Amino acid sequence: MTDASATQQPQAAQKSLVARLIGVILSPGATFRSIVAHPTWLGALLTVVLVVAGGNFALLSTEVGQQALLDQQIRTSEAWGQTVTAAQQEKMEQMLPMMRYITLASTVVMAPVITFALAGLLFGVFNAGLGGSATYREVLAVVAHAGAVSILATVFTLPLNYARESLSSPTNLAVFAPFLDEGSLAARFLGMIDLFLVWWVVVLAIGLAVLYKRLAGRVAFWLLGAYVGIAAVIAVIMRAFAGSQ
Repeated sequence: MTDASATQQPQAAQKSLVARLIGVILSPGATFRSIVAHPTWLGALLTVVLVVAGGNFALLSTEVGQQALLDQQIRTSEAWGQTVTAAQQEKMEQMLPMMRYITLASTVVMAPVITFALAGLLFGVFNAGLGGSATYREVLAVVAHAGAVSILATVFTLPLNYARESLSSPTNLAVFAPFLDEGSLAARFLGMIDLFLVWWVVVLAIGLAVLYKRLAGRVAFWLLGAYVGIAAVIAVIMRAFAGSQ
């Protein structure tokens, strides 16, 4: 079946930025029909970037957040099979006051880059690979608005991380399997599967299904399959690096 461009779909009423971001969470199908009919993306992207970057900056401005970051840096190095020496830890501690600015800058720069790149990848897959006829701007609008899930994740997880004094995700599947050895392949794989990321993938799939007039379940199946596959590969690589040390 050949996909129809969004411009051929019945025009839906244009929504405000706030209504679009809330609607993507509460009523994604109807909201994406409006987004596809009026494919603006800048406001959504800026809002997502500002909330995520600002939230992380606020957390890393606290002593709790900085100590949690240090712990995460050490745990990440150990997860890849590296041993953090006393000298290396001292350098990490010296950098902690600056990390909020580095994190802020990297988020402001990299979040748009990733959004544009992902939109380009999906545009190529669905248009060139599957015969779709949507424009890049329409795909970009879908990807940018799917980021509303990132806003919700930030609002939900940052207070929890502060209370837990940890930057590890409180919503990854490894949390539900505390009996597993932290260094095992299963624990590493489950730690890569985050419930908010799963939600984001499903929301993105709904938006793409609306845009390309495909079944949302089928699009979600393939996107979730790609996510799980990437998580499995990373988990295997991490386990291999840790085992080789």
